[in-house]
Amino acid sequence: MRPATRLLCTAAAALAASASHAADWSDTSIGYRFGTKFAEPFGTNNIHKSILDLNHASGYSYGTNFFNADLLLSDKNDPSSPGSGSGATEVYIVYRHTLDFGKISGSKIEFGPVRGLGLTAGFDANVKVDAGYNSRKQMLVLGPTFMMDVPGFLNVSLLLLKESNAPYNKFTGTATPRYDYKTHLMLTAAWSIPLGKLPLAFEGFANYIASKGKDEFGGSTAPETNFDGQIMYDIGAGAGTTPGKFKVGLEYQYWRNKFGNPASGPAGSGATAKTPMIRAEYHF
Repeated sequence: MRPATRLLCTAAAALAASASHAADWSDTSIGYRFGTKFAEPFGTNNIHKSILDLNHASGYSYGTNFFNADLLLSDKNDPSSPGSGSGATEVYIVYRHTLDFGKISGSKIEFGPVRGLGLTAGFDANVKVDAGYNSRKQMLVLGPTFMMDVPGFLNVSLLLLKESNAPYNKFTGTATPRYDYKTHLMLTAAWSIPLGKLPLAFEGFANYIASKGKDEFGGSTAPETNFDGQIMYDIGAGAGTTPGKFKVGLEYQYWRNKFGNPASGPAGSGATAKTPMIRAEYHF
């Protein structure tokens, strides 16, 4: 079975697991986003990418589930093979499960700006077919989550990351055995906050990821800053019909020291992404 196919099967299994509990609420969507200023370390920062995604969030009696699978399709500026006129293909999946201590105990946990406390666990995994690195990332995450008292939601987590990779360049036949990076921390936030009485919301995530030590080639890694935010317009709510079904908006990503590659090092300008995007979502 091809790595991308295996990863898609894993994604399907994760989504099935997330739906296995009787849900108090759920939201599933398919989406599309596009930008012309994506960046890749050791490459350019003018890559065109189309991204298709499947997203699911749900809550049940003891907590919440979150699942996302992205299919990223690059243009020839991020080639699929050396000298190729076709672009790289990547599948990236994320799964998070948060146990809500207040729901488990039956008593609210509130203090200061915090309206809830939980424990989050999950994983990231990817497969990319490109002209060089061919990432095969696997990462486990675990740590506390603070649910902040804001309109909509704002969850802030401090997660311990256990990450490894086993890149394989099939074009040169160069294989790297699976390599475990130093266990490191990530401070992360995810949010969806309505903007007044308008059918607009400010949504997104932000990560600060500590250095993961030496990479598989003996180089030093750098801390990463990754902000990805979007302003989304609810077309149904704006038109006076069914709200929450079809949304469009503008998105911006800033990612410095991408994948831990120092922006001041040999990874060059591709280690910093400054990417505006358009975005559309259909929820069902």
